[in-house]
Amino acid sequence: MSRESRENREPDHDGDGDGDGSGELPEYAERVLEVAELIPSGRVMTYGDVAEWLEEGGPRQVGRAMALYGGAVPWWRVVRADGVLLPGHELRALDHYREEGTPLREAPRSAEGHVPRIDMARARWDGGGEDHGR
Repeated sequence: MSRESRENREPDHDGDGDGDGSGELPEYAERVLEVAELIPSGRVMTYGDVAEWLEEGGPRQVGRAMALYGGAVPWWRVVRADGVLLPGHELRALDHYREEGTPLREAPRSAEGHVPRIDMARARWDGGGEDHGR
């Protein structure tokens, strides 16, 4: 997605892609979204990984940018470090993960809702070139 089209869309305060907010896209959010678009299909980066890649901010700042503006990029590829799916968006994210072949770990029967987690050891992308554009 181009910078112009991102700037022309409304922020997404609940992360569902419907653009229900207002305002211009901040430069930091633009950079976060650019990294999200680089993550190959079937792979993920944590909020902290994205902040480290940018050499700015931290996991909370990345999470905030994704929550407000991430609806137009592959938001499901930027995840929590423990592999737990984004609360409130688990089923939508799970559909994307299954479609892309993202490695998952089945949830134990004792887990609430039995929702799988991302297998971080296998799914995490370090920004290296081999998987880019896969």
